[in-house]
Amino acid sequence: MVAHEKKAFYKFFLIYFLSIASLILIAGFFYFKQMKNQYLKNEEFLMINFAKDLKMGKDVSSYDKKEYKYSIVSKTIPEFNMNNFIYENKEFIKYIPVPNENRYLEIIKYSKAFENKIFDLQIKIHLIQLILLFLFAYISYILSKNALKPLQESISTLDKFAKDLIHDLNTPVTAINLNMKILQKDENFNENKALQRLNKSVHTISELHGNLTILLEQKTFQIYEVNLFDLIQEVALIEKQIYSNIDFKIDDDSLLVKTNPNAMKQIMQNIISNACKYNSKNGFVKIYEKNSNLYIQDSGKGISHADKIFDRSFSDENSSGIGLDIVKRLAMAMDIKISVQSNTNGSTFILSFS
Repeated sequence: MVAHEKKAFYKFFLIYFLSIASLILIAGFFYFKQMKNQYLKNEEFLMINFAKDLKMGKDVSSYDKKEYKYSIVSKTIPEFNMNNFIYENKEFIKYIPVPNENRYLEIIKYSKAFENKIFDLQIKIHLIQLILLFLFAYISYILSKNALKPLQESISTLDKFAKDLIHDLNTPVTAINLNMKILQKDENFNENKALQRLNKSVHTISELHGNLTILLEQKTFQIYEVNLFDLIQEVALIEKQIYSNIDFKIDDDSLLVKTNPNAMKQIMQNIISNACKYNSKNGFVKIYEKNSNLYIQDSGKGISHADKIFDRSFSDENSSGIGLDIVKRLAMAMDIKISVQSNTNGSTFILSFS
């Protein structure tokens, strides 16, 4: 799965799983409370039976003496209630009135057996919850995969259509580039403003064609170790022919990264092309490496809303916005972090490979 498919899958999975997990945990909590109350009532019932046997003079030797003890106590209990039942300090305490005033039969039952039951109940509930969570995690995985299938099929259909379209465009784009190269041999080419504008338009069309071609190949990206500055020099050589007024300052460095060369070249093409296109007159483009990060700096007037430039819906200065959107997509596909810093003195794109 590519990045956007993974994102959709994780969203489906989390929605399914967290919904069910919440229900399982809540149900377990209320079941525990209900059973605990039932156990408490059972303890109180046992103590009432014990008191009844005592008052009736029955033999209470059958009761575990380690659990029960009793005595007659003198005690003032305001607003006495027969339903009194106290659980504190690992003991259950219940008071039963006797004929003499302010005297009560105090029955104490140790809570060790009760606490053991509660512990066993907690283990049982946690175990069942764990089994159910694993079960529904698997079910959520299957449901998410099935929910993703229509999306994958739709994307596959669009990819096929786009590939066919790009394949059909390949011939006319190649023909236009070849004819433009023939025109460039004309000695009056550099003075002809119409041809200069046409040359830039052809370059833009070629960039768009390259962007779409690379974007459709992201599912089959092969990763190799390449020297990034070799790719940069190739891109800069092309851009120098289009933007002869721009001064390129490229450090003679070596930055080895694991990436797909074609996709990385397209990323460089888009960023450097924009740096030239929106630069100041006789400006510069500086490219250098620092701490395994690549910096591409220009001397343009800066970018308004720099935080939005990678959004497909955002465009600036009559730009379609597709170039940087593709940069972001390709970078995500290869786990490259990309950011931009911009002010009125220019913009700097930063690519992090760590």
